[in-house]
Amino acid sequence: MKKVLYLVFTFCFLFSCEDVIDVELNETEPRLVVEASINWFKNTTGNEQSIKLSLSAPFFDETIPPANGALVQIVDSNNITFNFIEDGSSGIYRNNNFIPEIDQSYSLEINYNNETYTATETLKSVVSIDYIEQINEGGFTGEDIELKAYYTDPIDVENYYFFEFTSDIPVIPTLEVYDDTFTDGNQIFGFYTEEDLESGDIVTIRNYGVTERFYEFMFILLQQGSDDGGGPFETQPATVRGNCINVTNPDNYPFGYFRLSEVDQVTYTIE
Repeated sequence: MKKVLYLVFTFCFLFSCEDVIDVELNETEPRLVVEASINWFKNTTGNEQSIKLSLSAPFFDETIPPANGALVQIVDSNNITFNFIEDGSSGIYRNNNFIPEIDQSYSLEINYNNETYTATETLKSVVSIDYIEQINEGGFTGEDIELKAYYTDPIDVENYYFFEFTSDIPVIPTLEVYDDTFTDGNQIFGFYTEEDLESGDIVTIRNYGVTERFYEFMFILLQQGSDDGGGPFETQPATVRGNCINVTNPDNYPFGYFRLSEVDQVTYTIE
């Protein structure tokens, strides 16, 4: 009799005891989200650039509202102004006469909803990717494909790198940041692995030159968003603030970052 009761209890526990839990999250006023990444790809003029503005939204919302009707411009250290005009009502602001210059300082200004947001950053150079090495016996199982994108760091120059690996399979892009504190002047690599990669898949590898400030910003952001970060319901140690500020109302600070980079891109087909 005891054995029968135990089996019935186990069956009920596994298949009947199911509750729906409603998670109530705090809601705040939407904040401006600035995606201002000015990318100058090697062997291009870099004159066509875009900036995306949106508004923060509740966690479970499926759509992200665009920030429409803003006035957006970038001014370089020579006082040349580049105006960015919104493409319809998309929240994407475009410019087709931008002039990129390595180590040039640029200032972003956004006027939105009667408030002014600003940021200043420097356009940083990047070395070319030398070659890609593929390893087919990677990972804990020895069956995962790994890629190493080798590049040669300039000697006696402080450099910071931002790598982006994007594949044509439905997975989130892999982002990594590196500095040359212990690798100055050496050939080193950006690392990528994805267990679902197969022969014939295409991986786009981008290496961005970035400032120390962006490196630190992205390093903290990636740490908080890693698998060890506790998941989406874990309280984060702090809000990661970028370099954009609200000069009209500092308490209504924006999210995002204004970055300018020279970029080297390689498209690699898995063998």
